[in-house]
Amino acid sequence: MTAVLDVRGLGYVLQGRGTGEGGRALVEDVSFSVAAGETLVLLGRSGSGKTTTLKLINRLLEPSDGEISIAGRQARSVEPYRLRRGIGYVIQDVGLLPHMTVEQNVGLVPRLECWATDRIRARVRELLALVGLAPDQFAERRPHELSGGQRQRVGVARALAVDPPLLLLDEPFGALDPITRAELQREFKGLEGRLGKAMVFVTHDVREGFLLGTRIGLMQAGRLVFLGTVEEFRRSTHPEVRAFLEAAA
Repeated sequence: MTAVLDVRGLGYVLQGRGTGEGGRALVEDVSFSVAAGETLVLLGRSGSGKTTTLKLINRLLEPSDGEISIAGRQARSVEPYRLRRGIGYVIQDVGLLPHMTVEQNVGLVPRLECWATDRIRARVRELLALVGLAPDQFAERRPHELSGGQRQRVGVARALAVDPPLLLLDEPFGALDPITRAELQREFKGLEGRLGKAMVFVTHDVREGFLLGTRIGLMQAGRLVFLGTVEEFRRSTHPEVRAFLEAAA
């Protein structure tokens, strides 16, 4: 199966300022690939390098080492703003623009890409329906008029607006109450197969990883210490894997 995302030897060193000393490696020699229809869950403790890895893929940070290719193109060969427009990115606090309506937020990247107005409107309505928000009811609302779960649904719709081949999701349900979080996890699980996207999903919740992941990548101190299926994760004897399994018991 052809990889949509291919990461090889990825590294990122945080340089000290004015010390004249070498920097600290936040990500070191990380390699993985993700094909269409796959969801790779990056699991790990706080500070393990999960979010930094996403930012390196999206060129919010520039890698110190390694290569990243997306849909067969080297990421470093594409202007950062063009790269980001072609990647869906969903974060915990959603980041909706408060002065814009739901329709305007979801249609933001298509407008930047100079889509026709009618095409944008049709795409927004299609995506709102896909994420469970009736377009006639929600399109004209502003973010402050939505619940946390509704805002997160809008964030997912916005990430899908230009039909990108790759979605990056950084603990998208982490700030929600337990009931809403469970509802969105189930809804997202249903969407995964229908969308056929390559996805990288960051979480520290092993149960969420088991529910949503095709494969699990466990990060520890900036390194990928395990990469495999959920069943392989359950059978692994790696100490960090066992610590996560015991915490979830």
